[in-house]
Amino acid sequence: MKEADFYEVTDPASGQIRCDLCNHRCRIPKGGCGICRVRENRDGRLVSLVYGQLVSENVDPIEKKPLFHLLPGTLSFSVATVGCNFRCRHCQNYDISQYPHLNGELPPGLGRTPQQVVESALRQGCRSISYTYVEPTVFFEFAYETAVLAREAGLKNIFVSNGYTSAEATRKLAPYLDANNIDLKAFTDKFYREVCGARLAPVLDTIRLMKELGVWVEVTTLVIPGWNDSNQELRAIAEFIRGIDPAMPWHVTRFHPTFKMTDRLPTPVTTLRRARDIGLAAGLDYVYEGNVPGEGGENTYCPACGEVVIGRIGYRTDTANLDQGVCRACRRPLAGIFA
Repeated sequence: MKEADFYEVTDPASGQIRCDLCNHRCRIPKGGCGICRVRENRDGRLVSLVYGQLVSENVDPIEKKPLFHLLPGTLSFSVATVGCNFRCRHCQNYDISQYPHLNGELPPGLGRTPQQVVESALRQGCRSISYTYVEPTVFFEFAYETAVLAREAGLKNIFVSNGYTSAEATRKLAPYLDANNIDLKAFTDKFYREVCGARLAPVLDTIRLMKELGVWVEVTTLVIPGWNDSNQELRAIAEFIRGIDPAMPWHVTRFHPTFKMTDRLPTPVTTLRRARDIGLAAGLDYVYEGNVPGEGGENTYCPACGEVVIGRIGYRTDTANLDQGVCRACRRPLAGIFA
């Protein structure tokens, strides 16, 4: 256990504290935990129960995050603990994200130090470290200390996040964070309340703030039939992204039934194509179809001349037409981190 960052004692008499790590800002009595179930009030002191207790370490293609505009074709060392500050009914990693809720306890972790994670990433030829699989904000202290060491070692740092990180935590992390793929799960409070147990506005604020602080941001929307697949909602998401930066990539991704949402069929490919067309019509430079490899919707096309600059089939990447971040055909620079 490690004392947590971002909390305040709100009632000294009872020992109640407020956790300010994420936008739930949980008020936690002595002996209690926040919504994430991995931050506990121990006698008026907030502690992280998962510091260094990794349950997953993997070498992934960077495209799996998905991040398409950060060092394409490279490997990323991916780590996670258990826990999450959302309760998404369709979570594909619910076995670890919801472990504390489903089992009423925490599993034994691998017991890693930040230095060990950095050394493992370097040893396995990775160019970055991804804090992923669950919401990385819930293991912020470990992720932050690892990110500081990773930056010193020349590695990039990546969050794959639901965007509920508080502004305070975002500002502390941003100087060491290179990229963040943020889920913009829908554009209604109804979806966030009923499906995720959260609110929409803080996610929009985080996307804006990450961009303002110089973090490379890509946005992912899992398109779920009957929930967030209307033209109106997809257009609203696309226009929100365009309002921040037309060059911010938007991944519209295919849903597959899982966990507590098995009453829906997988997203039709035609729906993803419709979503992509909506994004491009709204003025976005880069819109990608996810979870449908081989359909051409994962390629990066030059916004100027339309040529395929980065070809993708699944996790196979062809960067032959990318010349140090520039389209070989017309010399238009692509937005992203390619050096």
